[in-house]
Amino acid sequence: MSCNWGTELWDQFDNLEKHTSWGIDFLERYTKFVKERADIELSYAKQIRSLSKKYHPKRNREDESRYTWFVAFAATLQQLNELAIQREDLAENLNAQIVCELTRYTQELKAERKSHFQDGRRAQQHIESSWKQLESSKRRFERDCKEAERAQHVSDKIDLDNKTDGEKRCSLKARQTAQQKQQAAEESRKDYVTSLNQFNQDQHQHYHTLVPVIYQRIQDMEERRIERIGEAMRSLAEAERKVLPVVSRCLDAMMEAAESIQPRKDTRQVVEVHKSGFDPPGDVEFEDYSATMRRSISESSYLDNRTEERRQSRKLWPFIRKTKLSLKLGSSPADCSHLPPEQRRKKLQGRINNMNQEIQREREQRDALLKMREVYERSPQMGDASSLEPRLDEVKQNLHRLEEELRRNQVWLSEADSRLSDHSTRRQSGGCGLNSQATTPGSTSLKQLDNRSPASRESPDGSYTEDHSAELHFKSRSSEFDDDFDDEEPLPSIGTCKSLYPFQGQNEGTLSMLEGELLSVVEEDKGDGWTRVRRNLEEEGYVPTSYIKVFLDSSAKGFVQNSRLV
Repeated sequence: MSCNWGTELWDQFDNLEKHTSWGIDFLERYTKFVKERADIELSYAKQIRSLSKKYHPKRNREDESRYTWFVAFAATLQQLNELAIQREDLAENLNAQIVCELTRYTQELKAERKSHFQDGRRAQQHIESSWKQLESSKRRFERDCKEAERAQHVSDKIDLDNKTDGEKRCSLKARQTAQQKQQAAEESRKDYVTSLNQFNQDQHQHYHTLVPVIYQRIQDMEERRIERIGEAMRSLAEAERKVLPVVSRCLDAMMEAAESIQPRKDTRQVVEVHKSGFDPPGDVEFEDYSATMRRSISESSYLDNRTEERRQSRKLWPFIRKTKLSLKLGSSPADCSHLPPEQRRKKLQGRINNMNQEIQREREQRDALLKMREVYERSPQMGDASSLEPRLDEVKQNLHRLEEELRRNQVWLSEADSRLSDHSTRRQSGGCGLNSQATTPGSTSLKQLDNRSPASRESPDGSYTEDHSAELHFKSRSSEFDDDFDDEEPLPSIGTCKSLYPFQGQNEGTLSMLEGELLSVVEEDKGDGWTRVRRNLEEEGYVPTSYIKVFLDSSAKGFVQNSRLV
């Protein structure tokens, strides 16, 4: 079947005009569709980016970056942000390559269509004008012929009736009129023939030359429009296809991040981060309530009341935390002695590693300055060697300071390692002694107290924390310390103790002590890891039981046991 509009649709000018107009409307509608698709991609990318930013960590926290699950989630958020970037690129490509191009092409297509149909209307007007001229000459020829026929009929009638001279003159005039009419009819016939020939030529040219050419141009225009729509659809699919490899890589990266999570490693990290190095609490000693009373009635009554008051106010931990009060600690000691043994060792080791890196950088900078100074000394035109001296002196001072600080931290690390080694040795020997020794009623577990390492219990006051935090929140126990220390008479001493390690009592209710210091014991450990001691009858407070070696008086031992019988 022929597909030539000029021959097949020569009489469908109006329908072609409507069809091409609808085609352009469709092109504009498709352009709007692509634009809205790009807007959706932009909105999606914006929401994805906002979601990634919302859940992305605000800062790189060391305690979180240790764990594989946190690192995997951070990697997933990063890949999600990459997906948002790809969606933004897709939207940009759709707007630039399809929407803008189709908008420009639509304007050109409208102008071209207008030109073609204007040519068609001019051709149509021309053939209509030629037809009107033909019709006019035809009617004139018909009129002239009828008038000539009537004039001839009148002339013939007059000739038949000629009798007189007057009648002969009328017959001559009628004959002349008939001849004029005949002549006019002949001229009209010639005009009609000329108009007919002209119309036939114009009609042949219109339907066999002008219309096919114009309609062919319109057909070509329509085919280009359809082809352009196809190209736009292919471009849309291709733009989406280009994003897929990157999206696939992002999804693969997300899958790898999920598979990189290692529960066992994370649980080990928790141990590495929070391990204090302290030993667990020792066994609670037996309290013999059947022992003979070794005190007078008045003394017993007094001490029983005192013990009952202490028991009512005493808690398992000496520092009861409250949620709404906070305590600001002072600056942490440089040797990290406020930290648990294991955490202190890790902190010092990390500090030493950082110092080694800084020292290496300073040394490299010093070597570079020395080489530059040598070059300047050999070639003065390149620079002044003396201008490098201030910077070189500064680097040397920094290097000397870092080396001194490194030596101090190495000494502290050696001390921490030696103490951890001593703790491990004493814990092993102490564990054997406890297992081999039977506990009898009324006996004092001196071996348990002697073999406790300073790390046997973690301080409940929360002071064993990383020194990177300037503020720590604790629950206040001010009311209990008021009950323990205010409006009370000093408790009697039940023995003495010797400090095995230095302790800084930074919180209310604790007592600082030096290594090797002798103190009086006024209250034994109640199972919470803290012993109440006194210095010079004025300073009194709690110290970690694992930091001291206790020597209880035998009489005081029985005295304390009897005082607990309430």
